[in-house]
Amino acid sequence: MTLGSLPGTWQPGDDPGHRRFMRLVNDDQPSFALESGDELGELVVAYEKWGKLNPSHSNAVLVSHALTGDSHAIGDKGPGHYTGGWWNGLIGPGMAIDTNQFYVVCPNVLGGCQGTTGPSSRAPDGHPFGPRFPLITIRDQVAAEVALADHLGIARWFSVIGGSMGGMRSLEWSVGHPDRLERAVVLAVGAAASAEQIALCSLQIRAIESDPLFASGYYYESTKLPDVGLNIARGIGQLSYRTAQEFDLRFGHQPQEDEDPLRGGRYAVESYLEYQGDKLSARFDANSYIALSRAMNSHDVGRGRGGVESALQSVSAHVTVIGIASDRLYPLSQQQEISDFLPANNGPHVIDSITGHDGFLLEIDAIGKIVKDSLQS
Repeated sequence: MTLGSLPGTWQPGDDPGHRRFMRLVNDDQPSFALESGDELGELVVAYEKWGKLNPSHSNAVLVSHALTGDSHAIGDKGPGHYTGGWWNGLIGPGMAIDTNQFYVVCPNVLGGCQGTTGPSSRAPDGHPFGPRFPLITIRDQVAAEVALADHLGIARWFSVIGGSMGGMRSLEWSVGHPDRLERAVVLAVGAAASAEQIALCSLQIRAIESDPLFASGYYYESTKLPDVGLNIARGIGQLSYRTAQEFDLRFGHQPQEDEDPLRGGRYAVESYLEYQGDKLSARFDANSYIALSRAMNSHDVGRGRGGVESALQSVSAHVTVIGIASDRLYPLSQQQEISDFLPANNGPHVIDSITGHDGFLLEIDAIGKIVKDSLQS
């Protein structure tokens, strides 16, 4: 299997859909330095954009995606895109993030597999990085977004918006680059990864690494991929993204169609989790899933800044915090902590939904109203 044909990977030069590419390598900056001290010899960032940048470059909005998202925040399935936009209905003309008013940019994250430099990208020796890809952190991902902003001529974002892993980056922008944004929206995330969140990510990593076809991460030239491990990892994640109430309402104790669980068949919820895993395996790279999960485990806005409280109290941007009432992965207490420590913040906005953590993707109308108010205030 060639790298270009690997499901879930896109390289500059492939048919990218609406993707554009920034390539950072020049005499002034021959490499991209990481928080760990390692370096990437070249940084490529894939991104999509909507709307027009005004003459003063003051209407730019950065949208940061979550773990398995990409630059395709809005739009249809089609060439270059396995799925439709992950925030369709929120971004566009006359919508909450109004592209008649704002210039909206959504990059694929550092460590991803949809055009931005990640484990499936070619290393200097011409072979995919694979497990040789260096450890990256949320701060490294934001540094890549800073490089993209410089490339686009955007000295200051009007707003940075993100949920889950994207919310980590939105919060990190607010703390680490206060002069580069006016406001931010932080959805369904905490100020630092909790022990439980780290444990869940670690279990998903172990599931992938336990697949015999993972081959210690050197599977790119094989005809078979570690889809079973990635499928199980996605199932663990999916269980934490939704709620027990929703699972009971949707699936209950029902078998899958005409299957009989007492004779080796599946329950409906088992079929659902397998289906979600299969969908992800068709469009995502296992090594990227590991790299991004480890980056999420690194999340801590207080690291090296005197702790979370001190870091958040230094924020000068206007930050809107949103939580999902039923979120068991990033519970409301974590959004409350962010709000408590931010200067002059009136507490998190709470979305009442049974969908759990995934509510930040599904509750478009409720989230759109809060986001629109944040952008127009």
